[in-house]
Amino acid sequence: MTQELLIKFLNDKCTNEELKEVLRWIKIDSLNTQSKSWGYRDWTEFKANENLIDNDNLSSLLDKIHHKININKQSIKNPIATITTWLTRAAAILLIPVLMFLFYTISEKKSESIKYTANLTVDSLEIIAPAGSRTVVQLSDGSEVHLNYGSKLKYPQNFTGDTRGVILLGEGYFNIAHNPEKPFIVKTGKLNVKALGTKFNVLAYPGEENIATTLVEGKVVVEQTEASGNIKTIGAMQPGQHVNYNIKNEVVSSTKGSVAKYIAWKDGKLVFENESIVEVTDRLSRMFNVDFEIADNVKDYSYTVTFVDEPLFQILDLMTIATPVTYKALPRKKLPDGTFSKQKIIIEKRNK
Repeated sequence: MTQELLIKFLNDKCTNEELKEVLRWIKIDSLNTQSKSWGYRDWTEFKANENLIDNDNLSSLLDKIHHKININKQSIKNPIATITTWLTRAAAILLIPVLMFLFYTISEKKSESIKYTANLTVDSLEIIAPAGSRTVVQLSDGSEVHLNYGSKLKYPQNFTGDTRGVILLGEGYFNIAHNPEKPFIVKTGKLNVKALGTKFNVLAYPGEENIATTLVEGKVVVEQTEASGNIKTIGAMQPGQHVNYNIKNEVVSSTKGSVAKYIAWKDGKLVFENESIVEVTDRLSRMFNVDFEIADNVKDYSYTVTFVDEPLFQILDLMTIATPVTYKALPRKKLPDGTFSKQKIIIEKRNK
């Protein structure tokens, strides 16, 4: 590859063989030491006072060029041809560093694109179950995850490494494909639940004081993430066991028995067993995306009831029948940014 051939290419005068040579150079050798030296040498040796004509004469000559082109496009005689040839060669010489810079930029962008694509393989996917709806996610290893209202799951498109890790914000029911060589880990920030192949529920809504996990079948290990970043094993769970972890005081409590009420949500059921009105409204708030204000004189009321895909106000009506309470739904307010606030519902004691 020579500078003369490159100039010939820029003037569209190459033969087929010469064109192949130029394209090979662009693809393989355009950034080698020799090519860089061409650009550097021509750039430094270029002088603006090498018998160049002044601006007025150049303008006149350019006018003549345009006129000549319009009359006869076949040939251009001296001195116009001399100026045209000089401009062509100058452009070709100056284009060498430009071309090298372009090829370098393309190579760098391609490299950055490859790195970015590689990064996307880790925690690259995210799915959200909006308020008022549930969703099911099928993972690449065959595992299945049910997401409760307002929950979010982050997971890789394909699991790599020694573990299968996902991040949960909210509540999820996990049916994990068995793989003894790759434990499945649900990360919630403060608590990890590790399994090989099993069915379990994890509740970890942001802003809540408690993280809870319920084991339906199989075996899981519960781990705590300490402030130092170290992982401490809390213990292994048995089927039918429910573990509750208080984030503030780091107290762990455990019960064993029926797990139906902890996983009924995935089938559209709300199961309450002697639960306070505050606990009931907390779950209704997540489910229907509303805020509750509970009067102090009704906070001792509790409920044992099962709702199956009931609308919010029908549930509230049933609560007023079961206990001496009344409710008032306030209209949503338009915010300065054009959106609307959550609807607020006030629950008070009913006057006799």
